[in-house]
Amino acid sequence: MKIKTFSLKGSKTEDTNLPKELSQKVKLGVLAQAIHIYEARSHTGFSKVKTRAEVNRTTKKVYKQKGTGGARHGSRRAPIYVGGGVAHGPKIEKRAVGITKAFRALTKNMAISQKVGRGEVVAVSGVAKAAKTKDFGQLLKVFAKEFPKAKKFSFAFAKENADIRKVVSNIKNVGVHQFSDINVLDIYRGGVLVLDKDIFL
Repeated sequence: MKIKTFSLKGSKTEDTNLPKELSQKVKLGVLAQAIHIYEARSHTGFSKVKTRAEVNRTTKKVYKQKGTGGARHGSRRAPIYVGGGVAHGPKIEKRAVGITKAFRALTKNMAISQKVGRGEVVAVSGVAKAAKTKDFGQLLKVFAKEFPKAKKFSFAFAKENADIRKVVSNIKNVGVHQFSDINVLDIYRGGVLVLDKDIFL
């Protein structure tokens, strides 16, 4: 597979050939499973409410069981009362769903392959020369014309260019990742994927 390639100044250069491992047959069920796992892992699971056994209120019966003409009630801790416990509320829950390295790599490559098929992946050469945020200004203007419907861009840099992330991270609607760390959820939610050409050297 080939993808369009641009220089840091926004001019088109020779297309980049992607490695074979990125040419994966897309299986939507597998991608959906991976996205579900990463979404579950993103929840901290610390939300909690107090049940009627935990609230600090009297346990005295509100009024006698019979003869009042009203409904039967126990203590003011019951969920029906303001200040009472909460029924069926959230509890602290560990949501660290396991995922293997092989599955992580497979789904990452599959997600990239799907984006390539949609024409939503480009490469950029010479990013190591960038020193300031404005160095990416002209490039993003070119991308805005190239992808008029795109709302977000996600840059994935090579490990040796990791420091360049600081230059791009404060630009609006732009996500920044190291290619080795990017996952299927980042790719799925990140809009147009912009790959550092140094990844493939």
